[in-house]
Amino acid sequence: MKEKVILITSALLTAFFVGCAKKPAATPPETTPNVVTTASIVNTAATFEKAISSKGTWIIAITKDLDINKELVVDGEYKNGKKDTAGKDIIQRKIALYTQDEARKVTARFILTAPKLTFNSPMGSIEHGTFKGDLYVSASNFKLIDATVDGNVYFTTAEAKSTFKMDAASKVTGKQEMKK
Repeated sequence: MKEKVILITSALLTAFFVGCAKKPAATPPETTPNVVTTASIVNTAATFEKAISSKGTWIIAITKDLDINKELVVDGEYKNGKKDTAGKDIIQRKIALYTQDEARKVTARFILTAPKLTFNSPMGSIEHGTFKGDLYVSASNFKLIDATVDGNVYFTTAEAKSTFKMDAASKVTGKQEMKK
């Protein structure tokens, strides 16, 4: 039953993000720093690592707990396919540690474990699950949304630290400090 729920949720997420995303420009993503992509639904370390790369996707949604025994880096600047009130493309990069139903209610939460995760993508977030390890934030406007960091959060720039936000449902079990 659980596999069926995960499969249906994954299919719905994929359909939603494929249907809502804009088509990429004619220029290949390798030569375009601002790339519009769809979601990446992942359940292995290899697919997760590819999805967080500079040639990955704007949203990376895992469908089970992942334990990756090496340092990870989230790179690239991505458009999420939406526009702000001024008509400009919205930049966003999200690691979704959950599945949801058609009503967008969280149906399952997952744990991503790695010794170190460095977030270089601007407007990034980790949402609705747990990251176990040390999180290094190098980009501006990073958010924790209903998420737990079971470890430390290190900021590599003053801007990364001053623009960091976490909601009331989020928590960090370790310290939060500057570290180059």
